[in-house]
Amino acid sequence: MTRPVTKRARTIPLPAGGLELGPRTLIMGVINVTPDSFSDGGRFYEEAQAVEQGLALAEAGADILDVGGESTRPGSEATPASEEMDRVLPVIEALSRHCSAVISIDTYKAEVAQAAVEAGAGIINDVTALGGDPEMARVAARTRAGLVLMHMQGEPRTMQANPTYADVVAEVRDFLAQRAGQAREAGVAPEAIVLDPGIGFGKTLEHNLTLIRNIEALAELGYPVLLGASRKTFIGKLTGREIPGERLWGSLGVHVLGAALGADIVRVHDVAPLREALAVCDAVMAQEPHHD
Repeated sequence: MTRPVTKRARTIPLPAGGLELGPRTLIMGVINVTPDSFSDGGRFYEEAQAVEQGLALAEAGADILDVGGESTRPGSEATPASEEMDRVLPVIEALSRHCSAVISIDTYKAEVAQAAVEAGAGIINDVTALGGDPEMARVAARTRAGLVLMHMQGEPRTMQANPTYADVVAEVRDFLAQRAGQAREAGVAPEAIVLDPGIGFGKTLEHNLTLIRNIEALAELGYPVLLGASRKTFIGKLTGREIPGERLWGSLGVHVLGAALGADIVRVHDVAPLREALAVCDAVMAQEPHHD
């Protein structure tokens, strides 16, 4: 297998400095400051536990720490912005003081994103790709934060009811291209935009596998690609692991493969084992393929 898309060196501009991309796949560690996360059951809901987990992920090799205060698991309900900020802002402030990893705020609310960047976040990770709040693009432009745009069919409460596509790769690609254009029109720098196919967000098992296999189609749009498939349900279906926390090996497999296929950033819960797996993957994929 050869790498379909060469990972070129580039910099995502941030409010303070920048995030360097290149042959090495970057790792985004997940910190769920929620009482009902699908992956960890609310283990890091308390501020001190969330900060401790973030520091541990950074020590294990996370380049980015993605802090979220609202669950987006299938069937989840919305959280008021004030409550979301109460959960995430103290964690972001503490992490930005005590570690060098870039902080990302996982939110679709412009108010939360603005406050999070002021607290020390450098990236806005919007699972609605600007669809959840009409002000989000302007906040991203004004703060000069990095902006992750993710595809989701429907909303978390209903997204897995009956996901349907005529051509999942083309539809996800075209949607993200349109939303990236919308962000640019609002003043977001093209270099600040990252695309995420939204694995598990309004997709069946087959949709997820097809999107992962065709990461190249997203990368060809010219933006960095983020793949977040850690511990997700489709891995459980493939491996027979019903408990999310037991899906490590499947999570390693999908993210190493995704990195080889062209993903620039992977979003995961288990940083240490993935860091070692990616070190091998990236070294192999950096070699020139042999052609007769």
